[in-house]
Amino acid sequence: QVQLVESGGGLVQAGDSLRVSCAASGGTFSSWTMGWFRQAPGKEREFVAASSLSENYADSVKGRFTISRENRKSTVYLQMNFLKPEDTAVYYCAAVPFLTYAPSRLESTYAYWGQGTQVTVSL
Repeated sequence: QVQLVESGGGLVQAGDSLRVSCAASGGTFSSWTMGWFRQAPGKEREFVAASSLSENYADSVKGRFTISRENRKSTVYLQMNFLKPEDTAVYYCAAVPFLTYAPSRLESTYAYWGQGTQVTVSL
């Protein structure tokens, strides 16, 4: 059974940095595409970043956020710099058991999801 567990969320001020993590279990992590999505209050869940044979970023976070992975720890990270109040959301980790040079931005591509971790950015 694949399990994804996010951690590292919290309350920060605008301009601060924060790193969220997602620990995976139950499969061959090195063969998975990993994604981060977020959902702000009253809004639909949206793509943030993905890691596979290459990386993919939403335009809104490009240059500020970095996705990375540590296969030996079965963990994917999202380093978030220069945070803005509009980055406030629940951040979800997602996984699909294949690798690609074009990691998807679509929720429907991902088979497994974590429970989410709250990130709040204040002014």
